[in-house]
Amino acid sequence: MTFKQYIINRKRPILNIYFTAGFPGINSMPDILEGLSEAGVDMVEIGIPFSDPVSDGQTIQSSNSTAINNGITTELIFQQLALHNTDIPKVIMGYFNSVLQYGVDEFCEQCALNRIHGVILPDLPPDIYIEKYQEKFLSHGISAIFLVTPETSDDRIRYIDSLSNAFIYAVSSSSTTGKGADIRSSEAYLSRLKKMNLDNPVLVGFSIKNKSDYEFVCSYTAGAIIGSAFINNIKDSKNLKEDIKSFVKSIRD
Repeated sequence: MTFKQYIINRKRPILNIYFTAGFPGINSMPDILEGLSEAGVDMVEIGIPFSDPVSDGQTIQSSNSTAINNGITTELIFQQLALHNTDIPKVIMGYFNSVLQYGVDEFCEQCALNRIHGVILPDLPPDIYIEKYQEKFLSHGISAIFLVTPETSDDRIRYIDSLSNAFIYAVSSSSTTGKGADIRSSEAYLSRLKKMNLDNPVLVGFSIKNKSDYEFVCSYTAGAIIGSAFINNIKDSKNLKEDIKSFVKSIRD
């Protein structure tokens, strides 16, 4: 079954949880992955910390800074995945500059070895991806996932749909993540995406904070990505697995 088929075949809307590797502690990722898997989320998005995450809001920027100060690196992330992996589908979110610094070939090989299904690289333009990296990514079984926004034209959305083989990441607003915008202000945009009948499922991220937001988004799309609210939930956690289970239950139940 392909990653795209996995998403389409789920009997309920997708819940994708984002977290920053190396946060709140440098060795937190194994417990977070295990907790999310036990809680029954459909996929996880692992953030590679970056010093200037321009598309992210204050909460995720702060988690990036903490993780970097903790000493997390791309190499250490892959080492932790190799030792503490789970069957839950995983996507890596980062910035392409980090991939270039690590080495594109080695990055793709490590993604394949550690069962990474897709990558989200907001600063990698689709045209450059096609020209230089598409063949390499696909040969390693890695789906490139692209972002669309309310300002993205229908033609551009269909172009991105034609390049995709997993899902389309629909940014709910043009602001940065976690800014507190009401997700319901995106209703016209979400309705437009639904009416386009795209080939790939759409997952919505940004401004999804609770069960009500999640259910609203899922009435238009295949599911949601929750990041800032989850980061806030675990930042001072004394028991990661229990707090993770409680958070997921608050969204799903």
